[in-house]
Formats: sequence, C-alpha cells, structure tokens
Amino acid sequence: MTAADWRPTASVATLRARALMLGRIRAHFAEERVVEVETPQLSSAAVTDVHLASIPARVEGVGAVFLHTSPEYAMKRLLAAGLGDCYQVCRVFRDGERGRLHNPEFTMVEWYRAGLGADALMDDVETLLGRALAGVRRLEKAERCTYRNAVQRHAGVDPMLADDEALRTALQEHGIAIPGQQTRDGLLDLLVSAVVGPRLGRQRPAFIVDYPASQAALARVRPGQGEFPVADRFELYLDGVELANGFHELADAEEQRARFESDLAERRRRGLPTPPLDQRFLASLEHGLPDCSGVALGFDRLVMVALGLDSLEAAMAFTIDRA
Repeated sequence: MTAADWRPTASVATLRARALMLGRIRAHFAEERVVEVETPQLSSAAVTDVHLASIPARVEGVGAVFLHTSPEYAMKRLLAAGLGDCYQVCRVFRDGERGRLHNPEFTMVEWYRAGLGADALMDDVETLLGRALAGVRRLEKAERCTYRNAVQRHAGVDPMLADDEALRTALQEHGIAIPGQQTRDGLLDLLVSAVVGPRLGRQRPAFIVDYPASQAALARVRPGQGEFPVADRFELYLDGVELANGFHELADAEEQRARFESDLAERRRRGLPTPPLDQRFLASLEHGLPDCSGVALGFDRLVMVALGLDSLEAAMAFTIDRA
C-alpha cells in the first residue's frame, strides 16, 4: 500500500460519464415499462458452471452462503411468480477473476423480456446501447454471425466438425498454450477467448449466435441450419471485448436439473467444489417459467469500450486492489 492508494482508479470525468450512462439505461427501461427489481446478493446455493467460482461467506444463524455470480436464478423466480418484464443493476462476485478485463466484484445489468426470442432481444440490446452511449459514441448497426462462421473465419477451424486434436493444433498455430487436461468445450472456449473474441466487433458491434448445444448453459436448444443442434443464445462483442450474454431461457425443470448434475459431475472430475443446487430456482421452473429471453451486460466493460479506456480499472471507482 502507498499513500496514493486511497484514490479511485477511474478519473472523476470517467465516473461522471459512467453515472450519465447508467441514468440513460434506467431511462430506457422506464420508457419500455420494464420493472426495476432488487434480489439478494447472498444465496444458500451457488453456481454449478465449471468456469465460474462463487465466493463463500457465512451468516450467523444461517450458516454457509454464497455471493451471487449473477441475479439470474432469483430474477427468474420473480418471472415465474408473474412479475413480467424486469431488470436489475447490481454488483456480482466471481472468485479468481482479476486482470485487464476482470475484477472479482463488478456491475451487471441484467434484464428479461417475456414473449421475446433471442433475435428480438438482440434488437432490444442494440436499442439500449444506442441510448446508453448517446453523446459518447455512435455505433453502427451490429452484425450477426454464427459461432461456427466466426470460428472458421478467425481461427481457421470448423468447431462443429473438428476433432479435439484439430482444435489443439489450431490453438498451437495461434501461439496459445493449452493448460492442463481440457474437455472439447474447454478447447473451444480457449479458442474463442484467446483467438476469435479479440477479433470481433472491431468495425461495428457483433452478435455471435448459434453456439454448440453443449454450451447451452441455461438456454434452450433448437435445430441448427445443418445437422447440428445449437444453443439458442448469443454473445455481444465490441472492440474485441465480450459485453453481453443472452439466452432464450430454458423453462424445462427436468432438463435444467440434468444440466446442473452434469456440471457437478464435471466439477468432481476436476477436483472443484460441488456447491448445493438452487432448489428454489428449480421449483420455480416446475411451477412454470413464462416464455422469455434474458441478457446480462457487463456495465464496467461497456464504460471501458465506450470511452476508449485501456482496462477495467480505468472504468471503475475502485478495483479489488484498492478496496
């Protein structure tokens, strides 16, 4: 620690611009009649995704709890209860995430629209971005590209047909080290994060759609244009940075439980913690989740790319190093 450590990592001008952007986002949702909600940041359950790590805590009289990595499960419970379109601006927490584009605590804007598919939600995301960045940065109309085409174009390999060895070769040809034992999806994730993603959204925003079905997470799976089923989800990139992740939400409780159990099995195989499942969330799916799509937007990253900043710390008041 030094004498200057009390100062914010972002400039005062950036913090003012950030506040204006957040105000425009709230104004957008107010105009669209989307209800702002608040849900707990502490939960008795934790995320099962092998690529995410929850931060544990303990509450006297309650026991072990976890800081949420996303408000998704709680917001879907509100949807199942009949609330309708809703959004939330909140702090979320992910262990082990530090770097130019990561901080273990960050701001997420997450929203759900009933009756919309992923295509319509992408239109909604574009509208929100245009309003949020008014007077800051003008964006061209976003392109929409399939995951398969994006990987073929920028990494030179077909992600649907290539075997694991071909994926490893593609990574090596791009100078990417392969850590430890990787599953097929692990190799694909590394290829996208290290090779493909940094090349996306350079001229205009880019939505990547039709992910492999094995990467559906909490999204529905539907037939693709070829012989391969695809996840009904998208990611948004701008200036080579992933900003948002959206799903046409899975409403099948039995299928969702099976995916969670599969995640836990993979966690056990890797020697990772196996947290308790969110039984209340699964019960809400059994009750009935309306047809809807949802998206999570990393607000700090949006500020960073909108203002042309070099790192996330320049877009946030204080990172973990100055907390």
